Amino acid sequence: MHAKLILLCNFALRKKRNFTMSKIFEYMKPYSGMLVGIMVLLAIEAYCALLLPGLMADIVEDGVFPGDVSFIWRTGFQMLFITCIGVVVSLFASYFSAKTSAGVANDLREAVFKKVLRFSNAEMDRFNTSSLITRTTNDITQIQTTLMMVLRQFIYAPIIGIGGLIRALERSPSLTWVIAVSLICMLGILILISVIIIPKFKIVQKLIDRLNLVSRENLSGILIIRAFGTQRFEKKRFDSANKELAETNLFVNKVMAFVNPYIMLIFNLTTAVIVWVGAQQVSAHRADVGDIFAFLQYGMLIIVAFIMISYTFVFLPRAVVSAGRIKEVLETEDSIEFRENPVSFSKNFQGDIEFRNVNFRYGDSNDHNENVLEGINFTAKAGKTTAIIGATGAGKSTLLSLILRFYDVNSGAILVDGIDIRDLSKEELHGKIGYVPQKALLFSGTIRSNLLYANKNATDEKIREAVEIAQAKTFIDEKPKGYETEVAQGGANLSGGQKQRLSIARALVKDAPIYLFDDCFSALDFKTDALLRAALKEKTGKSTMLIVAQRISTIMDADQILVLEHGKIIGSGTHAELLKTCEVYREIAVSQLSEEELNNER
Repeated sequence: MHAKLILLCNFALRKKRNFTMSKIFEYMKPYSGMLVGIMVLLAIEAYCALLLPGLMADIVEDGVFPGDVSFIWRTGFQMLFITCIGVVVSLFASYFSAKTSAGVANDLREAVFKKVLRFSNAEMDRFNTSSLITRTTNDITQIQTTLMMVLRQFIYAPIIGIGGLIRALERSPSLTWVIAVSLICMLGILILISVIIIPKFKIVQKLIDRLNLVSRENLSGILIIRAFGTQRFEKKRFDSANKELAETNLFVNKVMAFVNPYIMLIFNLTTAVIVWVGAQQVSAHRADVGDIFAFLQYGMLIIVAFIMISYTFVFLPRAVVSAGRIKEVLETEDSIEFRENPVSFSKNFQGDIEFRNVNFRYGDSNDHNENVLEGINFTAKAGKTTAIIGATGAGKSTLLSLILRFYDVNSGAILVDGIDIRDLSKEELHGKIGYVPQKALLFSGTIRSNLLYANKNATDEKIREAVEIAQAKTFIDEKPKGYETEVAQGGANLSGGQKQRLSIARALVKDAPIYLFDDCFSALDFKTDALLRAALKEKTGKSTMLIVAQRISTIMDADQILVLEHGKIIGSGTHAELLKTCEVYREIAVSQLSEEELNNER
């Protein structure tokens, strides 16, 4: 049976690749043995439940009417024993159902998380952070809850329903029409409700995404909100998102609330009709009291089984919607493809970076967006500092992102040590680069854990050296706990300059042959900036360094300065050369440097 179940899953996956739940079936395959066990346990539980009405009928017919007390006791003990078996089996079935559904949910969360970690910036632009959080939490929880219900009820209910119908037909075939009418009435309302609420479930998940987005923006931007006094506006924005979600949920709950009283009405009417018609048949001697009693119980079992299936179908549409959202993430094709047999760097790695006629635009290659970078050609030599400057939106940060393959070039090539980065593995490429992003992001933990993030095997001596170069030693030593000082989420308990220095130190701990600094000196005062650059030049002189900056003072000592404007290199050379040959650079310099400093350079 185990082999048959695996073959069935494989067949479903092969024939129904577009089926939304197929991705969930894939993650159920490792639990196929447990699924078989659940089916066996539920079959035993159902069999025990089906035995009880017959035994009760025997007590009425062969024990109560003849007055055989010993028969009543014997049969009663049999019922008690069967009930105990059913309870024990039910507990095990529930345990394994919960374990299976929790395991599938755990595997799905892990798969989604790993998939998101592989996303390039292009995929992150497609799925916003709030939506990914909702999919990883709320959507997978919906799947877990429904899967638990399906495993527990959707397998048990058909066995009870079919078995109860067979036993009912054996006892009193003439009353079967009552159950048939009841089932038709319940089926009709089930179909109607499903048609109404399935579209609403899709809307609910999107509204949860929106509410999550608004909440994240308000919490992360609380200082800006207070500074500009826009609390009322943000409250209205949150209330709007919250109210829309609440109204949609209220509509869904109202529709679903109608199910229970309707089914109970059918349940009670069916009971009344069976008793009334059965009483007439007993009076006419066309049926025995025990048979009518058993038929009533079997009829109730059939209806209960249908109720179980009904509730499963009510919750299933939401799980299907959630499964579709999870499937969308897991089946998203990576825009950045790495070779199966990548090239490796030679042992004599230097770290030269070369851009060969690179063009790049955001979006697909078929989109008609303008190039963000166009005709980029330059070489950053090992042991030299290459600086990049330009107006906001000129493409400076994008250029560094291309080196890291956060995006891929549309045309041209980027070579590191003469090898196209598209021929390298992600580990090989990133292992050679120390990166400091424009926004200094720290993780919750300690100062030490953040510094070890780039190199978990770094020695205390290496950490202290990196901290000294980054000019972070002074403020760390002032902390009572030093390197064990707690860092709040995002480094909220540190100043902007402190976060930038720790971010720089984290990259230096890696001791990489290539360093990319993306405008990460902006929060430093001029004195600290100068000391840091001097220490960098002294300690990392053999590394290839690319620095994106807005301040002339930060890059004026660079070996090569590139001036970007509208995605094109319009100037290249040293500080002194660009003052003479590049008008844009000279304008930037005039706006930042004194007349005396400019004259000295000339």
